[in-house]
Amino acid sequence: MMKQLSVFVENKPGSLKDVTSRLKEAGVNIRAVASFDTPEFGILRLVVDHPEEAKAYLTQKGFVVRIHRVIGVELVDRQGNLNEMLSFLAENEINLNYIYSFVIRDGKTPVMVFHTDEHDRAEKILKEKGIHIIEQE
Repeated sequence: MMKQLSVFVENKPGSLKDVTSRLKEAGVNIRAVASFDTPEFGILRLVVDHPEEAKAYLTQKGFVVRIHRVIGVELVDRQGNLNEMLSFLAENEINLNYIYSFVIRDGKTPVMVFHTDEHDRAEKILKEKGIHIIEQE
């Protein structure tokens, strides 16, 4: 299992930097980041090396932060590999709420991060298909 931070930020210049600056102050390393916005606010989703500490520090600094369980899978850089994984989930009627990737892992395979309301089923199906689920690093 991986944990992801969801940080609510105003949709204005510098708001993402405010979050990353606070994480730098706390000594937290960002492993993956994705931003989703609306006209008034954004949700900054982050995979970090110390999610509980990051949440506590950001909350102390006035940010609204939630921790969510997400699934991270290693996918070899091969044509159709993502489509194959998505097919396994679709065939089992597992809906993905969102998906993003990260690759900075000291020479390791890229990771696709996704959220679903059926984590346990999704992990079981993917493991049965030989897809490697990663744990929080």
